[in-house]
Amino acid sequence: MLLSLLTKEEKIYFIELVRKFISIDGEVTDVEKAIVTKLRLEMGEDLEKAKSLKLDKDKLIEFYIDKTPTVKRIVFMNLLSASLQDEWYNVEQHLFLSEVQEKFEITDKKKRELMKVVYSERDLREKAKRVVQE
Repeated sequence: MLLSLLTKEEKIYFIELVRKFISIDGEVTDVEKAIVTKLRLEMGEDLEKAKSLKLDKDKLIEFYIDKTPTVKRIVFMNLLSASLQDEWYNVEQHLFLSEVQEKFEITDKKKRELMKVVYSERDLREKAKRVVQE
């Protein structure tokens, strides 16, 4: 959501950060691969050809430290959204999100607001599925 607002460099770092995020629990599943593909398509740029950064999680997070609050919130919101795409709740992902929240200086109030947006989007998507299938 709103990923098209990021610069190309921010998008490349975001895709790498998402890859780290979804693979934190081990091997990447087909669902998780689909999440990365969906996010890449939303960005509207051909990032498939972009060279993999091969950076660790801390370096990827550090890249965003000096970015605007808007950029940090977009990145954080999309990480939240990615965490809800599969059926498994993962403690490591929760800790990852907490670390990003802290380093991006996102308040608990702002986190709740972003979570409401993410859940609203998910609920709308589920409602649309039900309506077209009835």
